[in-house]
Amino acid sequence: MIVQAGNAGKDIRSDCLVEMESADSGGIRIELDSRVERMYGASIRKLVEEGMRYFGISHARIRVEDQGALPFVIMARLEAAARQIKKDIPEFLPPMLKENEYPSFPERHRFSRLYLPGNTPKMMLNAGIHKPHGMILDLEDSVAPARKAEARVLVRNALRAVSFYGAERMVRINQWPAGREDLPYVIPHRVHTLLVPKCEDPEQIMELEAVVETIKKDHGVKEPVFLMPIIESALGVEMAYRIACSSKQVVALAIGLEDYTADLGTRRSDEGTESFYARSRLVNACKAARIQAIDSVFSDVADTEGLARTIEHSKQLGFEGMGCIHPRQIPVIHAGYAPGNEEIEKARKIVLAYEEAESKGLGVVSVGTKMIDPPVVKRALRIMDLAVEMGIVSKEWRNEPHED
Repeated sequence: MIVQAGNAGKDIRSDCLVEMESADSGGIRIELDSRVERMYGASIRKLVEEGMRYFGISHARIRVEDQGALPFVIMARLEAAARQIKKDIPEFLPPMLKENEYPSFPERHRFSRLYLPGNTPKMMLNAGIHKPHGMILDLEDSVAPARKAEARVLVRNALRAVSFYGAERMVRINQWPAGREDLPYVIPHRVHTLLVPKCEDPEQIMELEAVVETIKKDHGVKEPVFLMPIIESALGVEMAYRIACSSKQVVALAIGLEDYTADLGTRRSDEGTESFYARSRLVNACKAARIQAIDSVFSDVADTEGLARTIEHSKQLGFEGMGCIHPRQIPVIHAGYAPGNEEIEKARKIVLAYEEAESKGLGVVSVGTKMIDPPVVKRALRIMDLAVEMGIVSKEWRNEPHED
């Protein structure tokens, strides 16, 4: 029996192909073809030998075609191949990077979320240096059906071994209930948020949450795992509010316009007239449920002006972020969703008025003729924190001159 896992070819980087053939005798025989064999050939062979012993496989021929894969990638490919030969083998987990042990929280900024194909390690390794608010390891559309099993192992290892540079650690699982198979590979490894594609029913989210909680309990996971259902059909749009309220772990809804317009039997246009109703309804559902509304991706990577126009319209509708498919889109997205001068000045006045009233022991806060309640103050504080984070205002903004 000959099995394979991984990728090979002239355009492949930071990956390897592992071909494995089981045998009844002869021990472990390794054939290595590596572009870095002179420097790392011995360590790659040692890693493969240790892995096979760990998996409890004593006899096999293994061919490794390496294109500069890091150890966590080699082991993911080796494990995925070994699982096709011997079902019950232990997981070979790389150490968890200490720099990845940070929490997320429901209200964090999600202006950008960068999609990274879950079976392509070269796309994962340095994505965090572009500072997206979220990095999505994708197990759904970007992974061919026949490669799902090996992608799960790679994504699991990437969650442990790839630096996310402070970005929210996201995984897009497969459409429920197929996504159930993905969960054991990601829940124990400090994933922050699961993206749930093609969601059409709150029951899907409730079922998913129950499975997540069981896995968390089994593995001693204490941190919350947030959920971001993706609405991609006419039925999903009509069910948006119920989906938004289906779990306390739902922190946002996203819309996927390529699948939505296909479901309508139309094509996505630059003007967006065909999706105006869906986008507006989703935003309204999110605001009613007090969660974030996240817009669809903009697919033309080269058209930065078109992206900027789309973001302006998106923000006017009430969206608070969008997906992206290339790092060059990130700065445009961040600039587009950043608070403007008028928004910052209004937020500053609200915060200062609240803090002054609080210092005087007043129970009522107003700015001009409008009464201000705690949720409004909380949003204003978030705007000011974001303005500081983005360098729009200084940390000393409370003490600086301002307009009356």
